[in-house]
Amino acid sequence: MTELAFADSWYWFLIVAVVSYLIGCINFAVIISHRKNSDIRRYGSGNPGTMNMTRTFGLKVGVINFFFDVVKGGLPTLIGWIIFKDYVFAGTNIVVSDFVRCLCGFCVIAGHVFPVTLKFKGGKGIASSMGMFAFSLACDEWWFFPIVVVFLFGILGYIALTEWGSMGSLIGVAGLTIWQAAVFVSKYENELLNGYVISMLIMLLGINLFTWIRHNWNIYKLLAGEEHRTAVIKHKNKIKRK
Repeated sequence: MTELAFADSWYWFLIVAVVSYLIGCINFAVIISHRKNSDIRRYGSGNPGTMNMTRTFGLKVGVINFFFDVVKGGLPTLIGWIIFKDYVFAGTNIVVSDFVRCLCGFCVIAGHVFPVTLKFKGGKGIASSMGMFAFSLACDEWWFFPIVVVFLFGILGYIALTEWGSMGSLIGVAGLTIWQAAVFVSKYENELLNGYVISMLIMLLGINLFTWIRHNWNIYKLLAGEEHRTAVIKHKNKIKRK
């Protein structure tokens, strides 16, 4: 492993953060709905995300949107890991790619939730967060990836059967956040008070908080028993073609 001094290379982390944020600003729900001569922000909940795309345009379009958001969330994380996987921070055993994975994930989700291109009114970050964690966990152990895929299918199955979209989404992101945090805690159990490790855990928590903050109204309605159901299986497209 090659040592890397943060003080001498800080600008690389700034570039990584900015690029990841701008990638996050690409909203595929808006792009796909525009291709259909519509604007997803004018339908349903008004949220430019997978759930509203599924409710509005049907399961097929929802799956396509989900796929693109997953890749958007995961690709910067994977690229960051590849670039920095052979470096450790000077004077520590902290692998730089672990820190960069968290930084990429935090910034890409921030871009998705608060995109400068959409006046800081983006999606709720569920699919992108799941993609980020799927790719990130695969960087720790390749066999984590198929387990994450099974986990995601389980979440989708829960949503399809119960029609509680928000609940399933929040459980999914929270579960993956805990999983990734547990991996880091186990890996750096002797350096948990190191600033880099603390920063990594804070960024993981931040990703989770982004999704919960964007679901604040859904959480309120869930507690009040008024949450709008996500009828995936019985969905019928209600958008009239011109």
